Amino acid sequence: MSRNQDRLGGVQQRDANPPAPAMGEGGFSFVVPTEFVELPSEGQYYPEGHPLCGETSIEIKQMTAKEEDMLTSKTLIKKGVAIDRVIGSLIINKAIDPDSLLVGDRNAIIVATRVSAYGSEYTTKVGCPSCGASQDYSFDLNSAKVYHGEDSDTVGVTDNGNGTFDVELPRTKAVVTFKTLTGRDEKVFFSGTEHDKRQKVDRMITRQLSSMILAVNGDSSAEATNYMVNNIPSADSRHLRLAYRLTSPNIDLTQHFECDECSHEQDMEVPLNADFFWPDR
Repeated sequence: MSRNQDRLGGVQQRDANPPAPAMGEGGFSFVVPTEFVELPSEGQYYPEGHPLCGETSIEIKQMTAKEEDMLTSKTLIKKGVAIDRVIGSLIINKAIDPDSLLVGDRNAIIVATRVSAYGSEYTTKVGCPSCGASQDYSFDLNSAKVYHGEDSDTVGVTDNGNGTFDVELPRTKAVVTFKTLTGRDEKVFFSGTEHDKRQKVDRMITRQLSSMILAVNGDSSAEATNYMVNNIPSADSRHLRLAYRLTSPNIDLTQHFECDECSHEQDMEVPLNADFFWPDR
């Protein structure tokens, strides 16, 4: 990733002068503190009229017991909307639809929320990629980096200026127009993969391509995009997925790992499991 990435810990801006506790009905009330979270997208890829178009940060309130209830709700978890409800509850500007947030911006909110609620140290079970030993390992979430998509030009991506991008594939020479995914796109993707699991089929790659491809050589018809998804050479598929990854603004949670058992060292993506929001469980 680019060395121009910013550390997440340096971009969260808490209100320097939070409102003082106020006496209210029942004898006590107070205003929940808020903070500004830097958007990896910098507001670049939202359509005109979207509340975040051109905005570099978003204001959220800090998590309370109300949001913890959402995270433990069996109904919300079963429906797969627990995180969505939490994000919607935390965003101060209620004109912002949580599903319309770009995936990287959603991830930035999730990480910032976890840090403000439980601190930046994240200890969880990790399996060593070399020897397989399971161990507790601590990651520093404040060392996460904000990636703005600045490396996309290394794979020949052209920004169309409207939230879509073009890239020429190396094998077929086809020009594919793709987009960065939103929370809504991500939900459709995961719903599809869950359906595939029940059907005992694996279409992870083709579903990912279907989610991002908008047009092929300027043809946006379902016939053109479906044909590309189902017949794309592996070399082109790999290039397109790399182009998507380097174009999409996100939070880089890669950190250094060293095994206590075999001393194996490598960079590892921070695992986001149940411990992420429940460090004391």
